[in-house]
Amino acid sequence: MSTKEERLAVFGQLLDIMDELREKCPWDRKQTNESLRANTIEETYELCDAIVRDEPDDIRKELGDLLLHIVFYAKIGEEKGQFDIRDVCRSLCEKLIYRHPHVFGDARADSSRKVEQSWEQLKLKEKGGNRTVLEGVPAALPSLVKAYRIQDKARNAGFDWEKREQVWDKIEEEWNELKHELAQGDADRTEAEFGDFLFSLVNAARLYQINPDNALERTNQKFIRRFCYLEAHTLHQGRSLKDMTLTEMDALWNEAKQTEQR
Repeated sequence: MSTKEERLAVFGQLLDIMDELREKCPWDRKQTNESLRANTIEETYELCDAIVRDEPDDIRKELGDLLLHIVFYAKIGEEKGQFDIRDVCRSLCEKLIYRHPHVFGDARADSSRKVEQSWEQLKLKEKGGNRTVLEGVPAALPSLVKAYRIQDKARNAGFDWEKREQVWDKIEEEWNELKHELAQGDADRTEAEFGDFLFSLVNAARLYQINPDNALERTNQKFIRRFCYLEAHTLHQGRSLKDMTLTEMDALWNEAKQTEQR
């Protein structure tokens, strides 16, 4: 592995390259925070995809792409006289030290749960920090991730079930309410109850230490593999999926499942 000096040297090279690009490249010169935003979101999702696939080379590459965006935003901030990369790193270091008193101070925390609770409490105390427990949940988060973060932050404030098994009664309650609205045929109320039902399922995932977004993505990937198997074997037979019966498709689907289990 590289030494600290080598890591600092290559980071310095990256900053020098960024300076050159902003001065000499027409495309880089015209970029703004607003124009970069969409690309930053895309790069973040590409990193997440590489992590899901557990491809080290792709993770390394995507981390580099995301790091470029961080350096880019810092360079724009420097040009505006607002902040530079040193300010970004310094504020991060200060935050990490402040929020880890069990590492850099005299506090004690013998479990990750206590660390999370301390983190949220310290955020509320910070000058300019969150004024409420849920304020730190970004509005733009995907709904599934947002539901998990909302529940997790509420938990760190002490708002949670006494026993995790209690969540199943809540799920059953929400399921019955959803079935009732489905029978009534009111689209708006059905959507609202479906949301309540999903929210309770996310709560169960959290209580049983399952990341619901990861779990759903695993199922997404599993469905894609099996559907592609079904489609490929159908085309190999010179047929179209539209020409097949559900029984025929189900047989190929089960065949795909058996293939995965070998």
